[in-house]
Amino acid sequence: MNENELTWLSLAETADLLRRGEISPVELTSAHLERIQALDEKLNSFITVTPEIAMSRARQTEQELRLGSTLAGEPLGLLHGIPIALKDLYETRGVRTTAGSRFFSDYVPETDAVAVEKLSSAGAILLGKTNMHEIALGLTTVNPHYGACKNPWALEHVPGGSSGGSGAALAAGLCLGSLGSDTGGSIRVPASLCGIVGLKPTYGRVSLRGVIPLSWNLDHAGPMARRVQDVAMLLQVIAGYDPDDAYSVDVPLVDYLAHIKDSVKDWRVGLMEDEYLDRTEPEVLEAVQEAAHVFSRIGAQVTPTAFSGAYPAALANGQMVISDAAAFHRQRLHDQPEDFGIDVRQRLQAGAELPIRDYILARRTQSLMRWQFENFFHNFDILLMPTTAIPAPPIQGPDAIEQARLLTRYTAPFNLTGLPAISLPCGFTSAGLPIGLQIVAPSWGEANLLRAAYAYEQATLWHTRRPIL
Repeated sequence: MNENELTWLSLAETADLLRRGEISPVELTSAHLERIQALDEKLNSFITVTPEIAMSRARQTEQELRLGSTLAGEPLGLLHGIPIALKDLYETRGVRTTAGSRFFSDYVPETDAVAVEKLSSAGAILLGKTNMHEIALGLTTVNPHYGACKNPWALEHVPGGSSGGSGAALAAGLCLGSLGSDTGGSIRVPASLCGIVGLKPTYGRVSLRGVIPLSWNLDHAGPMARRVQDVAMLLQVIAGYDPDDAYSVDVPLVDYLAHIKDSVKDWRVGLMEDEYLDRTEPEVLEAVQEAAHVFSRIGAQVTPTAFSGAYPAALANGQMVISDAAAFHRQRLHDQPEDFGIDVRQRLQAGAELPIRDYILARRTQSLMRWQFENFFHNFDILLMPTTAIPAPPIQGPDAIEQARLLTRYTAPFNLTGLPAISLPCGFTSAGLPIGLQIVAPSWGEANLLRAAYAYEQATLWHTRRPIL
């Protein structure tokens, strides 16, 4: 199998081939590192590449695969020998973690984030840390300190953000999986704009310990990959209660892979039809409507439905994000405001100036919307809607703050309410840019969410397309 074939395998296919000894972690890791070296000058999807760490780990996992257990005698992990990348706000022991910021440019953590530790225990191999919008406060990944990340489908367009580097790297075949963070849409937006799969789990499902915060109240950690089953495998590894994380919730885990291939026949599927969708580009709406027809063809009962509350939820989420971010970065904003990029500094200053009355009202909206959105799912198993109102905008386009408002229009409500949501490809525009379908489920419904996404993915061919680089 040549380098190109190796880097375009799914994570699940790769894991199977590794277990059977048909490919090796060393050749697999080498292929990805060579592809990064060949292509990332165009894309700028990585801030830091770790070839020495990756190859050392690859040699270790190769030896362990031959032994059938880890060197410590433990069973092999679900991701043994799999090369992955991490958004550069996950703390990594001995590897700098910049958060896309000048302030953290020399920060080298002494320990791994909990999610990173779980990936390592499962046998994953770290290729490097991916580019991101500065401090995760933006949706373009046009980073003034580490350079703009490019969308593999059209290099003059943004990959989305703030986990844009992870989205671009996956779409370009530079890694098999990644972890992103999502505070207003930062996993799902790049998944939509780059034509990959990104899952925001229920708030509290994945530990945030060791993830540099943007908003303590809204941050979610989650997996990104090119296939739904691959995202399920990553979630299986990183999910779980962390008693040392104040934001983690002690809810029993389920096996996210056990029923992922089961039917969705007779499921109650809501298709969002609401005036809130009025700003959606026609090609995006058409693709989502066709996705609903696919669900009907595979046996689900699809019902168009209004989804009131999305606008106040998105507005409240936006207010809380900038206020929480301003609180976390208060000393840096006071002492060295000039070291933030212009768009990020403007949003932080707006957050610092938000009246406390407005923040209190936003928190009240959060409580009301959680109640209202959970009640919605008494009548539906899942909800279908666009991930983003528009496809990937040009890098040289409207300012980043305006882009953020539009790109998070349909994702931010589910950060405020904490509901799990996934984005996966459902089409392409006439200009060849990916379109994302967002599927939402009730709290702790990740298994059903993945099952629905897998059923749709298998009934279509959008996930088989690759960008030409």
